[in-house]
Amino acid sequence: MTVPSRVPIDPFGADIAAESARLRARGPIVAITLPGGIPAWAPTRYDTLKALILDPRVSKDPRRHWSLWPELDQHPDWLWILGWVGVVNMLSTYGPDHARLRKLVAPSFTARRTEAMRGRVEAITAELLDGLAEGASRGAAVDLKAGYAHPLPMRLICELFGVPGHLTEAIGRLIAAVFDTSDPSPEHGAFVQEQIATVLPALVAYKTERPGDDLTTELIKVRNEDGDRLGADELVHTLLLVIGAGFETTVNLIGNAVVALLDHPGQLSAVRSGTIGWDAVVDETLRVHPSIASLPLRFAVSDLTVDGVTILAGDAIVTTYAAAGLDPAHYGDDADAFDAARGADDHLAFGVGVHRCIGAPLARMEALTALPALFGRFPDLELALPSAELKQVSSFIASGWQEIPVRLGRRPGPQVPRPGRGPA
Repeated sequence: MTVPSRVPIDPFGADIAAESARLRARGPIVAITLPGGIPAWAPTRYDTLKALILDPRVSKDPRRHWSLWPELDQHPDWLWILGWVGVVNMLSTYGPDHARLRKLVAPSFTARRTEAMRGRVEAITAELLDGLAEGASRGAAVDLKAGYAHPLPMRLICELFGVPGHLTEAIGRLIAAVFDTSDPSPEHGAFVQEQIATVLPALVAYKTERPGDDLTTELIKVRNEDGDRLGADELVHTLLLVIGAGFETTVNLIGNAVVALLDHPGQLSAVRSGTIGWDAVVDETLRVHPSIASLPLRFAVSDLTVDGVTILAGDAIVTTYAAAGLDPAHYGDDADAFDAARGADDHLAFGVGVHRCIGAPLARMEALTALPALFGRFPDLELALPSAELKQVSSFIASGWQEIPVRLGRRPGPQVPRPGRGPA
């Protein structure tokens, strides 16, 4: 079989929406190359992606099902992908292996634990808003990502997992490096692998010696009814997954929602009046600007025919959430427009089926706390430059902004009451 000419994906993710449209014009599933020249397939339509995610003939296990797995050491520029497929966690396992890991990890992400974190989310939110208000008094533009969207989930995830202060910066640097796909050099790939092998084991060692009421301690101790527990590599790689997914994605969810609302003042007004709910804002943000635009990699277990295209057993497939969310065949001719009144709660941004993100309720709760508190405290909030001039993070995987410069306005609203305290 002759494979159509492959389209190289922009490793910087400079314009993910435009790239998705160009690929969709070529068909429902397109042959592409990832940074470093890794060959893969990219679904471009909602129905195509959803069908592949749910198809039991599509695996996440590269060791068993990626035909090029044995060749990785022959391609130094492919080393960056090991941060995604060279680990052993829920993201890179299939069938019974995935079910076993999810069964061990899921009890740590119960609805009760998520609700128990609400007070801390509210307290951190209030503290960060106070800090922003001090900047507002000076009248200068501030970076909302650095001052709000980033530190809220970062601080929360570090508290949740009991990350000590001396490891916080290193973990943030590791997660940023894993998501950065702009540099497929062997040096960058080696750095990521070295950081995975040192930073997260240091966290495990710290919490083994100093156990506490945190998720790292729980994951160290967790056993199922058969006495099974996470192996050493599984524990480290699970921490990479749940800390990274619980932090970086929420940073982008909050930031993307803020930019979208400031870019659509009519919709922001409808949200303020209660005509549109904050839940709808979060869902529409996840549809149009999903925190994860494209996730590597899945693999065909056997030959598949998808919309008339044959994917051979062992071929790699990218999970293209951004392309699916912008599919006009599913969301209409205005699919590329942000419309919080659309009611697009069927988006795939949190996954679907057995691979649905177990941290989705926590991410949603953080956003539903952070967004109304921000817009309530700063009713005159505005972007300090046109949104078209904002720069996307250097990644085809993540969808978010490097910086979000804003002016907070001259009329700060009432201070957000902190849990357990009256109005300040």
